[in-house]
Amino acid sequence: MLDESLLDDPDALTRADRRALLRGAAEAGARVRTAVRHANEAGISELKPDGRPRAVLIAGPGMAATGVAELLGTLAGASCPLARITPTGVAPAGGALRWDLPGWAGPVDLLLIATPDGSEPGLELLVEQAYRRGSTVAAVAPAGSPLAEWVQASHGLFVPMASAPYDQEEPLGASAPGVLWALLTPLLVLLDRTGLVTAPPQALQKVADRLDRVAERCGPAIEVYSNPAKTLAVELAEALPVIWTEGTSAGPAGRRFTAALAELAGRPALTAELPEALASHSVLLAGALAAGADPDDFFRDRVEEAQALHARVVLLRDRPIGGISAAPAARELALSHDTAISELEPEEGGELETLAELIAITDFAAVYLALASGA
Repeated sequence: MLDESLLDDPDALTRADRRALLRGAAEAGARVRTAVRHANEAGISELKPDGRPRAVLIAGPGMAATGVAELLGTLAGASCPLARITPTGVAPAGGALRWDLPGWAGPVDLLLIATPDGSEPGLELLVEQAYRRGSTVAAVAPAGSPLAEWVQASHGLFVPMASAPYDQEEPLGASAPGVLWALLTPLLVLLDRTGLVTAPPQALQKVADRLDRVAERCGPAIEVYSNPAKTLAVELAEALPVIWTEGTSAGPAGRRFTAALAELAGRPALTAELPEALASHSVLLAGALAAGADPDDFFRDRVEEAQALHARVVLLRDRPIGGISAAPAARELALSHDTAISELEPEEGGELETLAELIAITDFAAVYLALASGA
């Protein structure tokens, strides 16, 4: 059950936030600025690449590395093949994970490593593989981590991960909201130099500013009725989130929200992109999860009996391609099955800005849902 009273008590939220998730979400803009500075100090802004890589491979543990790969792939588009190297192993612990370069990787390929830990033995082996194959290596990880030595020994590029003082007290998990931007930003600066993405300094400054504005709107001191993240958390309290996305940037934001709900709040969710979502989820909305599926629910004892789980559509929208939108059809399908719908649409801005806004609001929502439900 969701404790809604907790959401309107900033002090209680702070006490409940033992993993410093709210602080990480609020500091996302500051981490972008620090990460840009670290990238420049590492010499990325002075690089003069000799052409584009044939392919970009991304490795790292957990939700953060997956998010980095998703976002870079979206922003790069068709300019270059970009793929994440999926780890193998007997457990999700850093010491048990292994990464292997695909057989075709060689001197014309770029390997990016993103990790909030930097001590994973499997990444050392990966760096050695890349060195033997002649692939260029660039990594973002905590300063002073073993990975820094491994990358520098193989003549690769290492950028210290943007951190805050409290990070030293307890290592950040890969799911912490601030980690994504600390790992992603230096790689955006690097790929901007190679011409694979467009992320000049002024665009990253706008991203940091947008993240700051979201933190002001979604912070713990802002009441539920005027806080989009708290409102979304309340709406999803007793629901199965069915996340539909529209627009290039909304897709990875929706998939990250699904992962954050599972990893931070322990909540299952489904996601699909419009217009295909209308076909793939139509039977789901017409089945037992539809709000109108149980006519006896009206007579349920609200105190003694648990509420049945019903689907709730969350529509994340960015600018639809060609100005054609499936949102009206999505609303009609949801409402025809008595399924409630929540909508988030970013303010106008560049692709990086709108993507940052959608990710930031949904990160805050996942954190509030986790704290208020005791996850």
